[in-house]
Amino acid sequence: MLTLEQSSEIIDKEQLDSLHFSPVDVLSLPADRLWRQHEAERAATLGNGYHGKVDIYFQTADGSVKRVCTTVWAADAEFLTLKSGASIPLRSVLGFDFF
Repeated sequence: MLTLEQSSEIIDKEQLDSLHFSPVDVLSLPADRLWRQHEAERAATLGNGYHGKVDIYFQTADGSVKRVCTTVWAADAEFLTLKSGASIPLRSVLGFDFF
């Protein structure tokens, strides 16, 4: 089985505006969704406090997995707001890598 890191396409944050996202959440378990929300808030704290970047793994409407390395400025129940002003629906996020 491939890991997210091995199976994801790396994109620039400027490409996010051209992507389409599914209305269905990519995570099926409530515990996974809660963990994702916690990690999103952690990413926003890192971004605001230290201007630190994270890798965000997400799935587009066509099912492809992509990765973007950026700073998260804000996280709420529905969206991540990124440094560039772009946003990603939280329902499409598979996970985060902190470094």
